[in-house]
Amino acid sequence: MTTQTIPTEDRGTGSGSRSVGKVVFASLIGTATEWYDFFLFGSAAALVFGEVFFGQIGGTTGTLYAFMTYALGFVARPIGGVVFGHFGDRVGRKKMLVASLLMMGIGTFAIGLLPTYASIGIAAPMLLVFCRLLQGFAVGGEWGGAVLMAAEHGSDGWRGFWSSWPQAGVALGNLLATGVLWVLAAVQSESAFLDWGWRIPFLLSAVLVAVGLWVRLTVEESPVFQEVADQVEKKDRGLPILEVIKEYPREVFVAMGMRLAENISYYIFTVISITYATTYIAVDKPVILRALLIGAAIQFFVVPAFGALSDKVGRRPLYLAGAVGVAIWTFVFFNLLDTKEPSKILLGVVVGLILHSLMYAPQAAFFSELFGTSVRYTGASVGYQLASIFAGALAPILALKLLGDVNDGNTTAVGIYVAIASALTIIAVLFAHETKASSLRHDRVLE
Repeated sequence: MTTQTIPTEDRGTGSGSRSVGKVVFASLIGTATEWYDFFLFGSAAALVFGEVFFGQIGGTTGTLYAFMTYALGFVARPIGGVVFGHFGDRVGRKKMLVASLLMMGIGTFAIGLLPTYASIGIAAPMLLVFCRLLQGFAVGGEWGGAVLMAAEHGSDGWRGFWSSWPQAGVALGNLLATGVLWVLAAVQSESAFLDWGWRIPFLLSAVLVAVGLWVRLTVEESPVFQEVADQVEKKDRGLPILEVIKEYPREVFVAMGMRLAENISYYIFTVISITYATTYIAVDKPVILRALLIGAAIQFFVVPAFGALSDKVGRRPLYLAGAVGVAIWTFVFFNLLDTKEPSKILLGVVVGLILHSLMYAPQAAFFSELFGTSVRYTGASVGYQLASIFAGALAPILALKLLGDVNDGNTTAVGIYVAIASALTIIAVLFAHETKASSLRHDRVLE
C-alpha cells in the first residue's frame, strides 16, 4: 500500500532550529524527571524495598519480591501507551506530555510517604504496588510523546540527533537517581538509610516535576501533527490501536524485537549490577553506585553523538553493532565485577552503557519513522512498551533466578540470556528497512 505524503517546508534551520531546540530541551527535562522517578524505584528495589515493604522475608527473597513489584510498572506501560497514544493521536502530543509528567510525579512523591510493613503490614506492599502501577502507566505515555515532539519538530536530515535527546534524558534521570542514592549511601549509616534516608529521593522528585511542567507548558504543538489534525478530525475513524494493528502489524513486531537486547542489557548493566555487586560478591554500595553514576554521565553525552552518527551512516548499522556488542560484553561485564576492583567495575559499567547506547540513540528516530502521523504516538508507544513486558519487566527477575544461590552466582546463564535476546534483536533489525532521512509526513490511514 502506498502512503500519503504531506508536503511542507523543511524545518530545523534558522528560526526552526531555535524552535526545535526549545522543544528538545522540554522533552529532555521532562523525560529526565520521569525516568528519575522510574529508575529510582528500581534502585530502591535492589537496595531497600525488600526489607522495608516485605517484612521479615528480607534477603534475596525479599529483593525478588521487590523486583516483582518493580516489574508491575512495565505491565502498566503498554496500557499507558495505548491510552496516551489514543489521545495523543487525537488531541495532540503536548497535552499528553503534561498529563504523563504530572501523574508520574504524584506516584513517586507518594512512595516517599508510604508507611512500612512494620507499621501497617500487608497494606504497605499493596500501596507500593498501586504507586508502581501509576508510575508505569505514566511512563507508558511519556516516551512516545517526548520523542515525537522532538522528531516532528526537527528536519529529516537531523532527526536522529534531535530525537536522541529525549533518550539522553533517560540517562540523565538515571544519573540523578543514582547520584542522590550514592550521596545518601555515602553520608548515612546503613540503619539510617533503611529507616528514613531512602525516602528523600522520592520526595525530591516534586521539585523536578515542577520544573518539568513549567518547561513543557511553554512549547508549541508538533507541526507535523497540526498539518493532519483537520483530516484526523473529519475522517470517520476507529481506535488508533486498531488502525495500528490493521496497517502496521509488521512495524509493531519489528519494534518489539529491536527492543529486546536494548532493554534487557540495560537493566542487567544497571539494576542487576547493584544486586549482584552488593548481595553476591559483597562490594560496598558506594562503589557500584559511583560506577553507575559515572556511566550514566558518560551515556548522557554519548547518546546524542550516536544519534547524530545515525543521521550519517543509518540507524541499522549502529543498532546491529550494539546488539552484537552487548551479547559479548555481558560475559566480560560479570568477570570484571567479580574482581571487586573499583576501576574494573567502572570499566564494565561504562563500556556496557556505551554499547547499549548504539541501540538506544537511534531508536527514537527509528521507531518514529516506522508509523504514519495519525497513529504514530500509538504505534511507537505500543511497539516500545509491549516489548518492555518481556524485556525490562522480566530482566531483573529472570537474571536473579539465573544467578541462583547467593554463594555461587551463575553469571554465565545471565550472559546466555542476553545473547539470546541479542539474536532476536538482530533478526528484527534485518527485517527493518533503513529509514534514515525519510519524511515523517506520510500516513496510510488517511488515504
